Amino acid sequence: MIVGKHIIAELYGVPKELISYEKDVREIVESVVREAELTKVSSHYKQFEPYGVTGVVLIAESHISLHTWPEYGLVNLDIFTCGDTRKTDKAFELFLEKFKPESYRHYVLDRG
Repeated sequence: MIVGKHIIAELYGVPKELISYEKDVREIVESVVREAELTKVSSHYKQFEPYGVTGVVLIAESHISLHTWPEYGLVNLDIFTCGDTRKTDKAFELFLEKFKPESYRHYVLDRG
């Protein structure tokens, strides 16, 4: 029985200006949650010095988390949803569109 879909991704060559500061990362993540029609419960973000961000969004469907390394143009991203797995795919497509990585690798796991 499959209860959800889990995408684990590494985005490479992401523009530094998109992933250095909490405000910018928050705007992107929160817009993806809305546009993918996920149900936000709460979120928390941590700004690192001089730059870099960690964020997690608890959604009714499960969670989204990410960690940024602007000095490497790297975003590590985790999207897990149960229910309608099309929302997982939509969220991932939106993250690719908004973070504009030069390349990425990802793993898709059926959970359950």
